[in-house]
Amino acid sequence: MRKTDEIRKSGVQQLRELFPKVKVWEEIRDSKVGDQRADLLVKFQMGSQEHLLALEVAGLGQPRQIREAVTRLSDIRRDLPAAYPVALAEYIGPQSASLLRRNNFGYVDLSGNCYLAFENVLIEKEGKPNTRPSTRPLKSLFAPRATRVVRVLLANAEHGWRLEELAKAADVSLGHAHNVVKRLEELAWAVREERQRIYLAKPADLLDAWCEAYSYRENVVATYFSPERITRRLMAEIVRLALAEGRRYAFTLHAGAALVAPNIRFPIIHCYLEGAPDPLARALGLRPGEGEGNVHLLTPYDSGVFYGRLEKSGLSVACLPQLYADLYRYERRGREQAEYLRREAMGY
Repeated sequence: MRKTDEIRKSGVQQLRELFPKVKVWEEIRDSKVGDQRADLLVKFQMGSQEHLLALEVAGLGQPRQIREAVTRLSDIRRDLPAAYPVALAEYIGPQSASLLRRNNFGYVDLSGNCYLAFENVLIEKEGKPNTRPSTRPLKSLFAPRATRVVRVLLANAEHGWRLEELAKAADVSLGHAHNVVKRLEELAWAVREERQRIYLAKPADLLDAWCEAYSYRENVVATYFSPERITRRLMAEIVRLALAEGRRYAFTLHAGAALVAPNIRFPIIHCYLEGAPDPLARALGLRPGEGEGNVHLLTPYDSGVFYGRLEKSGLSVACLPQLYADLYRYERRGREQAEYLRREAMGY
């Protein structure tokens, strides 16, 4: 993670470039405002009108850090109502952006995303990917085996777990489960309540953080071409052969989402498959894909992807958190379908 001074310097430079015609621009660092200190106050003039911005550096821009920034910016707005509060961060993701907008705050990140809405100014740029992702503070939380624990918790977001029960469900050691839960507690994403049961306090934050750290491309993807049209019948044939060989499978991405939310179309198939994909592909009459195929068999980055599979129309689908995480980084309308799935089926 970049240091506060670097984020402040780069963020202010991004901010300055949004107002190229401004001639008067004054920056005041670490200014005392009531009981708070603003990281930076910026005064500038456009035409005959003067504006004042109160800037707060929010580190990586994770939801937890943004909530803390919102608290400080709210206090500054109370004591300095003439100032428009703005958060600066390395990257402002969709959840963090929504949180700031709901509080009528602006933001600027170092990837080019921004939202500023004050007086006669409205500037909005969104959808820019994180140009310098850093998951190091969460590296241990989203390592392959650790995501088994994350997945179990997200798939049962309202359940209270004993540690032994959680470790067994996630198929990890007791010590590994303890370490993951401890990290979640440090982030205030999990809490221990009556009889030391473990509950997710903020499943939405955990899911968002996982999606920022994960891509479906962490799996090994074997691509094939089917001369016949992609239909449920072809999916059923994949299932028949997988079950005949005693292999676990789970449909994901658009094919999986279409089974959960029937109005989603699936022009191609993605399916997690245990074991080597080529023998099954040959039995289906699939040809190795050249360029873009229409059937993709994924060798899982970890066997945890098979946890909590859903049964839909006689077919197995990856659990909802896994399905959402896979869709989130998928290039073709993945983010859109992920948000639809979250809104319609997940509840957080």
